[in-house]
Amino acid sequence: MASQGEVFSARSWLFAPGDSDKKMEKAAAGPADIVIFDLEDAVAPSEKPKARAMVREFLQSQAGCHERLWVRINPLDGPYAVDDLTAIMPGRPGGVMLPKAYGRQDVERLDNYLTALEAAFGAEQGSTKVIALVTETAEAMFTTGDYKGAPRLVAMTWGAEDLADALGASENRGPDGGYGFTYELARSLCLIGAASAGVAPIETIQGDFRDLEGLRKRAEKVRRDGYRGMLAIHPAQVDVINAAFTPSEEEVAAAQEIVDLFAANPGAGTIGLKGAMVDRPHLARAQALLKLAGRG
Repeated sequence: MASQGEVFSARSWLFAPGDSDKKMEKAAAGPADIVIFDLEDAVAPSEKPKARAMVREFLQSQAGCHERLWVRINPLDGPYAVDDLTAIMPGRPGGVMLPKAYGRQDVERLDNYLTALEAAFGAEQGSTKVIALVTETAEAMFTTGDYKGAPRLVAMTWGAEDLADALGASENRGPDGGYGFTYELARSLCLIGAASAGVAPIETIQGDFRDLEGLRKRAEKVRRDGYRGMLAIHPAQVDVINAAFTPSEEEVAAAQEIVDLFAANPGAGTIGLKGAMVDRPHLARAQALLKLAGRG
C-alpha cells in the first residue's frame, strides 16, 4: 500500500491482448504510463496457456521497464488465476490487475500468492503492485469501502460491462448515451473507496476508441471529480488521456497563486482572491494539483 499522503501516479493504463506479440510490442513502445497485458477477457479459454507463455516471454525480453508492464490475470474464483500467476511471475511484471474482486479478502489472497511466487523466482518481496477492479459483481458494490490497508494495493478501478451482466441488465446506458444511475453509483463508490484506502482511483474504459473528443471531455470531467487516470483499450486513446490528466498551465498558475497567497499570510484561514474567498480546503486542493503536475 502507498504510504500516508502518497498516491500512485499513472495517467493512462493501456490494455494489450496477451496472445498478440504485435499488440504487446506496440503498447510497450508507446506513451502509456502503464501497459496491461490481458489474460482475461481478451483471450479465449483455449488460448490461455499459449497467452501465458507469450506474456512471460515478452516480459523476460524487456529490460529496464518492468515497472510499467503489468498483467491482468483471470478472477481468483475461477480455474485460471493460479496458472496465470505461476506462468507470468518469472517475468517479474510491475503489477497485477485483479478482476472481479469481491472485497479486500481477494487482495489479501492475491498477496499470499504473490509473496510465495516472488520468493520462488527471486523477486524483491512486495515489489509486485496490485490494481483491483472493484465493481464487477453485485456483491462487490457493497465492499468498495473496505480496502484501506490492503497489501500491495496502489489503485482501484471499476467496470460497467461485467456489472451489467451480473445484474441481468440489457443496457448500462440511457438514451443520452450516459451511464445509468447504478453505473454512476459504481463510479462514485470506486472513487470514494479509493480515497478512503489512500490509493489512486482509475476511470474505466471508453469502448468507442474512435470518439476521441468524447474521451477528452469524459477524462477531463472525471479528473475534476478526483480520478487520477483512466483505462484505455486502444493506443489512439493514450495521448488524449495523458493530456486530460495533466494539469494545464492555467490550472498550475491558478494553484500556485493560491499557495503563494497563503505562504504570504501564514496565519490566515480565509483570504480574498479576485473577488472570492479562498480557505484551507482551497489551499489543499491547490497543493495537490501542483504535486500532480510535478510542481509541488
